Order: sequence, then C-alpha cells, then structure tokens
Amino acid sequence: MVKQIKTGIFGLDSVLFGGIPEHNQVVVAGGPGAGKSLLSFEFLYRSALEGEIGIMFSLDEEVDKLLENVKEVFVGMEKIDEFIKEGRITVIGEGLSDSVRQVGGDTTYQFGKVVADIEAYVKKTGATRVVIDSISLLDLMINDKIIYRRSMLALASNLRRLGVTSMITVESESIDRGKLEFVPEYFIFDGIIALYQNGEEDKRVLSLEVIKMRGGKHSFMTVPYDIASDGFKIYAQGT
Repeated sequence: MVKQIKTGIFGLDSVLFGGIPEHNQVVVAGGPGAGKSLLSFEFLYRSALEGEIGIMFSLDEEVDKLLENVKEVFVGMEKIDEFIKEGRITVIGEGLSDSVRQVGGDTTYQFGKVVADIEAYVKKTGATRVVIDSISLLDLMINDKIIYRRSMLALASNLRRLGVTSMITVESESIDRGKLEFVPEYFIFDGIIALYQNGEEDKRVLSLEVIKMRGGKHSFMTVPYDIASDGFKIYAQGT
C-alpha cells in the first residue's frame, strides 16, 4: 500500500481520504488571492510540527516579503520564526529568482541551473517536504512549449528521485471554476488541487477541489474554505 502523508491542514486530509501519497508532486492552482502560497507554506509548517524538514523556493516574491505576508495572515502560527531558526523550514529566493528572471541567453541552461540549485538545496537541508512557488514564472522563461514540457518532466523526475513530497503553485488565468482550464503541463505532476473564487467581487466564495491524486483516492466534491489566523479551514464533509 502507498504510504500517505498527512498534511495536518484542517479538512484537507479528509478531502484526500487520509493525505497525499508519499513522494507525490502536487500542483496547487488558483488565481491571485486564492491562497496558493499560504496553503503550501502551511503544508511545511504542519510537517515541521511533526519533526519533518521542509524547504520553500520562492520564485515570485522576495523572501522577506513572503514571510511578512505569511506571518501577517497566520498570526496564530507562533512557531514560524522558531522553525526557520532551527532549520525545520527554509525559504530560498535569492539566486534562484535571479536565474529565472534573466533575459536572453540559453533559457534551457538557465532552467537546468534552477533545477540543479533546487536539488542542491534539498540535499543540503535534508528536506522531505518541498514547495516551489511558483512555476508560472518558469513558463515565461521558456517560450518553446515542447522544451517547456520537457523541462517540467525533468523537474518532476528530479523531485521524485529526491524522494520528497512536494507542492508546486501555479497561477491560473481564471479564478472561476466554470472558466478554469488546465494546460497539459499540470498533468505531468501527480496531483492537482484547484482553488476557486466564485461569485461577485464583494461576495467571493472560496472553494477547493482535488482534480486528481495519483496513487490515492480522493473526494470529487468541491468544498468551501476559509483562511483563518491559525491556518486554512477546509469544510469537507465530516469536519
């Protein structure tokens, strides 16, 4: 039987019928403000509470800004600074983000350098949980779709070889479930969790759906969620 990794996030393990299959790479897709980075960071935080080591690669935001936002939202997570100081959670941005934002030159080489740097940091920290936030920037980096898909395959293969369980955030063009389209690259990875923002601008309803999860069963229901001071609240049946 496939070992499942409990995320510890309220309601998410119920939707996943126990957790994420170990060593899976899970895409977290959603529009701006849906909470992709926050959900992924909480995955690392809950893992750290269980003694696991996690690492987050921030390609979109500066590390200080990312952590400032996380701590402003998750004021109830009192051990964030402690876990970072102890090395249970590491957030990397500098260097990697510079490589991604380089203009011109061999983009395939630049992408390969990013992947190699990710592997080096994982080995250095001994991380078993990995977050990449986000791969949307990598899409802009490589214009050739065939090369991009090959690069995504290489990334997925490397993460699998490293034996980590990971979340990879992706920016969706639409925040509405009825208009959401999944590009083929998403299906390279083992799982897809979609975060939606439905309704009018001043009456947004946040909801979550697991599109697929290789190696494990999951609910096919779309369920509401909130982002509270102590973490996500995913209102699955029975929670």
